[in-house]
Amino acid sequence: MKDKLNSLPSSPGVYLMKDYHGGVIYVGKSKNLKQRVQSYFYKSKSHSNKVKRMVSQIKDLEYRVTDTEFEAFMLECKLIHEIKPVYNKKMKNPLGYTFIVIHAGKGLRSIEVTNVLPANETPVCFGPYTANRNTVEKAVQGIRDCFKIACNQSGFSGSPCLNHSLGLCLGMCAGGEAEVKEYNEILDRFISLLDGTDRGLYTEMVQRMQDAAERFDFEAAAKYRDQLDTVNYLLNKEKVIGFTEENRNIVITEKLDDNNVKLFLVKRNRVLYSKKFNLQVHPSPEVLIREQAELILSCFRGDPETAAACAGDITRDEIDEAQIIYSYLQGSSCNYFHLPQEWIDSQDTAGIEEALINL
Repeated sequence: MKDKLNSLPSSPGVYLMKDYHGGVIYVGKSKNLKQRVQSYFYKSKSHSNKVKRMVSQIKDLEYRVTDTEFEAFMLECKLIHEIKPVYNKKMKNPLGYTFIVIHAGKGLRSIEVTNVLPANETPVCFGPYTANRNTVEKAVQGIRDCFKIACNQSGFSGSPCLNHSLGLCLGMCAGGEAEVKEYNEILDRFISLLDGTDRGLYTEMVQRMQDAAERFDFEAAAKYRDQLDTVNYLLNKEKVIGFTEENRNIVITEKLDDNNVKLFLVKRNRVLYSKKFNLQVHPSPEVLIREQAELILSCFRGDPETAAACAGDITRDEIDEAQIIYSYLQGSSCNYFHLPQEWIDSQDTAGIEEALINL
């Protein structure tokens, strides 16, 4: 182990920790393999009990070098899904993904936070969310409390529920026409908030927080702030899902050093193609751009099966890779452009070349 630790490269990559029997118990990634892996074996008070327990079981390790940190993230995700190591709990657990489901019902519509989508209905659904279920529940509860739709009855009872007396329910459970109408309007605004068509509900929460602060009601302002933080998580995750479901053809380049650049071709949650180019071996930049344009066109023209697989709503099996790709594009390490489908259909290499030059 000491020899392996000392021989680790200071490069991006993935490491696989193994136990006595050679089984993989943990998969991790790092921008600097040597620095990250060695840190496990330093005596540090900052290590959690989980890390200390894991390190005591490590008897061997394997590593795989990648050209970029992005590739390390993607490879780590792939290996966790395949191997399901005992210390990688989140990605390997099929119930580790949460959905928000709005049921139509016979009485009042209801909001449910669940790990399993209903099989016998087609409700309004948002997700999957990768945070723990408690985070999603806090966000939904924040909306319920803020707009007084935290009813603890599923239908009309003829009298208000207990939450109404606590100031958490409008009283729609009593069946009043005005209250039911207001409840449905708030629920519609909640749906519009999550699907990105109307941020009015969020803006109103911000205004309530500011009003509380101006009244020097800092306890209420802090409560609104915490609710907004959890709602922001939902909104950011829906951006990832929406972006991924657009199924855009994405061309990415990342400069590795003065002599090398890496090209990635991405669709949905997949890296369809990647290649490292040495700038010194090409006769001119024009030749390099032309070669890349031809590769891009050839790859995205692809086969019908790939196109079919990149359609429909995103599933829990795709969300981890989708999040990695989305975060990568939002970072500063790469440049990218969306390749219009019409350029592919018309084999517009000139348009692709111009887009590559402008990266």
